[in-house]
Amino acid sequence: MGFGLPSKQTVNAVGGRLPARSVQVGARLWTLDADRTAQTTVTEVVAVKVREVAEIVTDHVTFTVAPDQLLGTPDGWVHARDAEGTVLAWTHARKLCRERLTVKPGYEFGYLLGANCSDGTVGRNYVSLVVNDQEFASRFAACLTAATGLPARLEAVTRPSGYLQRDAPGFRVRVVSSYLADLMRQYVGGDAHHMRQRFPRVVLRDRETFEGFLDGYTDGDGFRPKNYRARLLVSSNQTFLSELAQVVGAKFTPRGKGLASHLVVADSWPLRGTFKPEKHRLGLVESTWVEVREVRLRRAGSAKPFTLYSYRLEPYPNFLVNGHLLRQPW
Repeated sequence: MGFGLPSKQTVNAVGGRLPARSVQVGARLWTLDADRTAQTTVTEVVAVKVREVAEIVTDHVTFTVAPDQLLGTPDGWVHARDAEGTVLAWTHARKLCRERLTVKPGYEFGYLLGANCSDGTVGRNYVSLVVNDQEFASRFAACLTAATGLPARLEAVTRPSGYLQRDAPGFRVRVVSSYLADLMRQYVGGDAHHMRQRFPRVVLRDRETFEGFLDGYTDGDGFRPKNYRARLLVSSNQTFLSELAQVVGAKFTPRGKGLASHLVVADSWPLRGTFKPEKHRLGLVESTWVEVREVRLRRAGSAKPFTLYSYRLEPYPNFLVNGHLLRQPW
């Protein structure tokens, strides 16, 4: 019987991983508060001797704990020895120390998303926009900073032009932030590729944010016709435009044969009464579930017993081991 971790098993501490034996009173550990990361503080450390431990093999890693250690599952807390076949709460351990952003809703946030959905690029740890129009790039940079607090600036660049058959001048805005990149993917359904992205319903929080989204998308993949008051949006992603058309109450007829489709958003669209504000979270969902593939019990045999370390924690009684959520019994 007993709870805790063997001495060499690492814990996700603030500032980097620590072996269980090196965790001291006052140390801050990472944990999960619902689906977001949080920090908790060690107030007491207890060491006990046991002759059996459990190796937990998940989709990502193998870690070792006491057989009676509590692990977080969708149905509550289960002992490690009984965890095979279930799923555990998990977050990317390598992303724990990154800077987290507080996103400010409003016009600038909507413009940022609209421009990104039309002309932006979301990489593994960056968000960028490369366009020919300096004013568009400047607006994108200003809105990105206003919405996220991240500094953004313009860079003069050149890029190949198939039409001109030579390199053409342009402007780039690029911000390195894995948190923002993950947020952008979350807003558009997980895949930020322009042909697979979904309409980001987070912009339906209020009219101001949605108007910013329309302006940002128009500046990227759209224009204003000269003979009537409207925005004409262009995309080959028919699902995206179809969902947007429902929001503005517009008729949408997709074009076939892989051709880009058009959606006309008249300036009078608010009079149709189709816009319904929706509640959506702005923060990043930082946790998911991973399956326990196997539980292997290991006995000390004739060797010296295992030393297990357990912790009393405040304000959260939980902590992370290789990104997996554990709980102390106290």
